[in-house]
Amino acid sequence: MHAAPPDTEPVSRTAQPGGARAGRVLPQAAAALVLVLLLLVVVRLPWAGDLGMHAATIQRLRHSLPHPGNPLVDADTPSPYYSPWMLLLGSLARLTGLSVFVILRMGALVGLGLLVTGVWRYVRTLSGHRAAPALALLSLVFLWGTVAFNWSGFLGLNSLALTVSYPSVFALGLTFHFWAWLTRTVGGEAGWGRWLSLGTLWALILLCHQFTGVVASLGALAVLISARPGRVVLARLGAALAFAAVLLWLWPYYDFFALFSASADLEAIHQPLYQDLMGRFGLVLLGVVALALRARRDRRDPLVLFFVLGALVFAAGGLTGHYSWGRALPAALIPAQIAAALEAVSAGRRAVRAGWACALLVALAVGAWAQAGTLGYVVKRSALPGAVAAKYRTPWVGYQWITPWVKYGDVVMARTYASRQIPAYGPYTVAPGYPDVFLPDAGRRETAMERYFAAGTSVQDRRGILREYRVQWVVGDRSTAGPGLHRVAAGPDGQVLYRVEP
Repeated sequence: MHAAPPDTEPVSRTAQPGGARAGRVLPQAAAALVLVLLLLVVVRLPWAGDLGMHAATIQRLRHSLPHPGNPLVDADTPSPYYSPWMLLLGSLARLTGLSVFVILRMGALVGLGLLVTGVWRYVRTLSGHRAAPALALLSLVFLWGTVAFNWSGFLGLNSLALTVSYPSVFALGLTFHFWAWLTRTVGGEAGWGRWLSLGTLWALILLCHQFTGVVASLGALAVLISARPGRVVLARLGAALAFAAVLLWLWPYYDFFALFSASADLEAIHQPLYQDLMGRFGLVLLGVVALALRARRDRRDPLVLFFVLGALVFAAGGLTGHYSWGRALPAALIPAQIAAALEAVSAGRRAVRAGWACALLVALAVGAWAQAGTLGYVVKRSALPGAVAAKYRTPWVGYQWITPWVKYGDVVMARTYASRQIPAYGPYTVAPGYPDVFLPDAGRRETAMERYFAAGTSVQDRRGILREYRVQWVVGDRSTAGPGLHRVAAGPDGQVLYRVEP
């Protein structure tokens, strides 16, 4: 069992020089500023990526908790997005009548709170230094690369700003608490109840965000290998795993184990995770050096084992073409980032610690500059310096402009970009905007959508597609106009809403 090392401050608390005090206070102040920035982002709730999917999921649950159906299209299918966390948010929306986007903001606050407290608890199992949790948090959000990278389940500042309301952030928060709890449990004499509670928490993470569940599992495996538990602990661990498997099997909203046969669409979507690795993650090499130093001190160091497991899974995905395994990359990034932070407070001699702290400060500054465009989500772009404004990427506008006419449950014919947003307001689209492993006719729907908007498709064929999918509205542009379509409203970027005439 690796207990938290003692506080490594070089002087007593009664005679601390200003430098030692600043070494604790400055990281804590910087981490607090990052947290304030993210809280302001929650108020703005910038729209990009999968936000529409999660909003649509809450929409379906608020209208029918027991049988919500597909979140995006008018079909009675299960969905992995119906997790315990989304069920809770959907129930809250149903009980309070609050807007889905208000509910997402509330969920973001909970997820962010879990993440910050989880990082604090987990890091405290690794170091007793007061500055360690703050330094670790700063490393998790800034120690990435010179190119901003956004993906759910990844903790970079810009990525967090766009995904803070996603289930992945909630699951990551639970994951850090899970690791902390497991670390303190595996070396003690915990009873069956505590181990079964850990199994429940593991199942909850897997159900809420499956990819984060993989990361959580690899981290837990590293803790167990490092601790080398005895037979009594292994027996209780086995019971916890069996209990978790039963919970996963009993979950009524989708078949968790069917996800192991996911479609090839997921591999194509995740292939970019293997591109531009140095640009996106180059600064993490500082953490790899820190891990090498930790490995010299202790080959069973849990962070070292965690990194090795994550790197192996990521590499296996790239070598075999299973690019969705790239979502395990945080299992290599997180231990390296935390190790980089801890080396600044745990290295042996003061001079070594000071040198490492300087290297970490430079790396964090470079990473922060790469993600400086995040400020655009809380400050008007016109108020940003030109160099920072150039890094800002405008979020999506949304499709609230169609809501005065298009109602909940209506079916809309729209291209993929619009299909990723329109269901957030309650309507369905013909083709899902995202891959859906539980929708058997997803490919047929995608083909129908492409055929409808193709220039050479006849009016008769288009009318047939609209009848087949009971389409009431079409979102297109001026070229979409034709017989049987009545122009109702104009939206941003030349978009037009048409009503389908009977």
